Amino acid sequence: MKKQLLAALIGLNVTAAAQAATPSTEEMWAIIQQQQEQISTLKEQLSNNDSRISETEIVAEATISAVEKMALAPSSSDKTTIGGYGELHYNNLEKDDGSGDKDAIDFHRFVLFTSHQFTDSIRFFSELEVEHSISGEGKVGEVELEQAFIEWDLSANQSAKAGLFLLPIGMINETHEPNTFYGTERNNVEKNIIPATWWEGGAALSGELSQGLSYDIAAHSGLYIPKGKYKPRDGRQKVGKAKADDMAFTGRLKYTAIPGLELAASIQYQADVTQNEGSVAVDGTLFETHVAWQRDNFQLRALYAQWDFDTAINDYASTAATEYQPGTEFVLATPATDAKNITGADKQTGFYIEPSYKITDKVGLFARYSEYDNRAGNSSDSAIEQVDIGMNYWLHPNVVFKIDYQNQDNSSGTGSDGINIGVGYSY
Repeated sequence: MKKQLLAALIGLNVTAAAQAATPSTEEMWAIIQQQQEQISTLKEQLSNNDSRISETEIVAEATISAVEKMALAPSSSDKTTIGGYGELHYNNLEKDDGSGDKDAIDFHRFVLFTSHQFTDSIRFFSELEVEHSISGEGKVGEVELEQAFIEWDLSANQSAKAGLFLLPIGMINETHEPNTFYGTERNNVEKNIIPATWWEGGAALSGELSQGLSYDIAAHSGLYIPKGKYKPRDGRQKVGKAKADDMAFTGRLKYTAIPGLELAASIQYQADVTQNEGSVAVDGTLFETHVAWQRDNFQLRALYAQWDFDTAINDYASTAATEYQPGTEFVLATPATDAKNITGADKQTGFYIEPSYKITDKVGLFARYSEYDNRAGNSSDSAIEQVDIGMNYWLHPNVVFKIDYQNQDNSSGTGSDGINIGVGYSY
């Protein structure tokens, strides 16, 4: 009777498992290993307790347990995952010259990740973002597709991808979830010089050259800096019917062989950032290097970035300078001379240094000194300096509250100071 009951139970569980999903080879091997472990345990119990249970019943019981686990496991074909992040900011900033203050609360970003694993070596990843909570005609926000690419493994240490992806430059361009960095706002150097967040459409190769030394190379769509502009941030096309008369190329080397240390250098070249709209081609070369060092609770980050453009960009930027309308938006520390004749835009530089210390697992303090100059090629002082100090509180490793004080200064007296408060999450 016992054996008949056990056989019936096995049949029911096998049927349930078959209806749930057909197990893969890896799943079957895991089930067999679980079954063997349970048989060994039950045999030991039999030996110790001089039980009357037969070995047939031991095998049957182990089989039932293993099959039950298989029946409850998700289908092997269910390879789609979701994630995301978001952040709410409050900014209370005063302009030094009294030209206009900023007192605003903004759900800056709401992002959804989706990915799908086609096979062990082929996958898809995407990132969809809503900025400033609401988008549409006349609204302050926008909907952006920041990533959508296919990646496949060419070998154990080499992979390729094609589609729309984040460029391998700097520290926050690829990793910018709010719980991964200090400060409510992203740093000015990577925003105004690199300029993060920066994505393009194209193809890339990545891999390891040796233990702890990796590379990335990519060919992709490039900047389109319109007439009358000169800042790299103005040239991001976001791959929306992007002009592709002139493509760009990016490469990076990254060293991580020493635990807690990351050293990297990136370079990008584009033959004409005007996409053939200028009277002459304006080539641009970006060089970026950074170090991130973690020792126990202390961390140090430092980054330097520099653009070198053809000198023709100075005249190209001056052409439409009269189109500038002061007061149309709150622009921190932008010299008024930007509205007049442009000189020095052929060289644009920035750097920052950021030490931080985690007092506990939940509380961290930081300070940052940054300086950037979108007209570093001129003879006058057009650099913008900023000091930030503040605290992060991680309610959970993926949930963070932030508060910081910033003081921004420049030679034209249009700097600002004030506080920023934020809350962010990722999952």
